[in-house]
Amino acid sequence: MYDFAGFFAFLALYIDTPGKNLDFFVELLSILDWGKTQFHIDGAITLPAAKEFPGKLIVKTGGDFEILAQYFGDTEWVSTKNIQASRRIFIYSESNLNPDELQQLKAKAKEFGHDLQFRAEQFRVEISMNEKPFAFISHDSRDKDQVARKIAIKLQSMLCPVWYDEFSLNIGDNLRDSIEKGLKECKKCILILSHNFLSNNGWTKKEFDSIFTREVLEEQKLVLPVWYGVSKRAVYEYSPSLANVKAAKWEGNEEEICKQLYRAIMG
Repeated sequence: MYDFAGFFAFLALYIDTPGKNLDFFVELLSILDWGKTQFHIDGAITLPAAKEFPGKLIVKTGGDFEILAQYFGDTEWVSTKNIQASRRIFIYSESNLNPDELQQLKAKAKEFGHDLQFRAEQFRVEISMNEKPFAFISHDSRDKDQVARKIAIKLQSMLCPVWYDEFSLNIGDNLRDSIEKGLKECKKCILILSHNFLSNNGWTKKEFDSIFTREVLEEQKLVLPVWYGVSKRAVYEYSPSLANVKAAKWEGNEEEICKQLYRAIMG
């Protein structure tokens, strides 16, 4: 990760496999030799969104890979080749460590010459409690595995926080209060329209009624429909006005649909 403003680079690792123990992370840190370990790019390089970066970026791919950045009002171009690497390492993990194990790991990291930040479940929970979701995902629980969870995870990975029950509800939370708060605060509401959703007269119907009422009050378009195995006729029978809203069809092109949703949410 390169920080052009602070003029330093640092390493961030995501360990996506749960169940890893302390020994695994100690071994991982032991094989990282600062200043010597080579990293090879395999896949995509993510640049900051144009609206988030206060300047210009140039990407050079001929020969050595290089990114140049220039801030508005500055004449200097900053190159990734000139940015010094810090000893800071962030580990984002799907495996949790208890406080004693974490202390041991941080002590080991210092022995190896690393400055470690370890972020797992507690970090995710506390971050989600303090961030306002950009979109509410309304769905029938029977569509979680095939559609809802995939959209939620993808949008979160694109730095677009969402209200999604598995992410946003903690034990003891008042379900109605939490849902109504999410519906009021979110910029958009993603409706996953399936046969399950259309036949559900419980929470999904209440969520749809709430967001429809908000659309009327605020006089703006808030609903982002995703059709999952439904026809226009079925949607029309559920809500004539909803059938006239441009929808994304969940037909295998999941990556592209999530990108479309992201663009609609972020404006």
